[in-house]
Amino acid sequence: MEEVCKEQNTKSWLSVIWRVCNLFMSLFFALATYVQINDPDAGLWMVGYGVPTVLCAIIGLNPHVTETLPWRRVADLHVMISSAVVAMLGWRLYKERITEIFQQEEGREFSGLMLTAVWLVLCRHSGRAPVGMLRVSTAVAITVFPFVAWLYYHINKELRTNWPSHCKNAI
Repeated sequence: MEEVCKEQNTKSWLSVIWRVCNLFMSLFFALATYVQINDPDAGLWMVGYGVPTVLCAIIGLNPHVTETLPWRRVADLHVMISSAVVAMLGWRLYKERITEIFQQEEGREFSGLMLTAVWLVLCRHSGRAPVGMLRVSTAVAITVFPFVAWLYYHINKELRTNWPSHCKNAI
């Protein structure tokens, strides 16, 4: 009986952590949506980050929503379009032999879209059964990375010297 209670307790903590990760990723995607306001093609990128913002917020409030047809269709469409754009940006970065991708706008766009696609794939079918340790551990690692990277670039201003002006003054 005690083992069943421990397993159930662990599953409930994993569920809470999963929901918190989705709320934090929703916050991150909302910030990413906001900083696009100065971008020349802001509308495109605001939709690119706004859709995952809403999808993640919904998961944070109701994790079983990932099993509904509307959520899956919107997430799948976003992943499909993002994957196509990621492939095009990745090819361009490869063709131009760009190695420091965060120093190029295309590299940051590539990384951001890749993050949205990977996160939405991780969320897919997460409401079907209780989330496991592997999914939650992966979610925690992915959730921490963008906040740490953003903080690192915010603190080290010299890393942003070559960025276009619309990338420097949003936050």
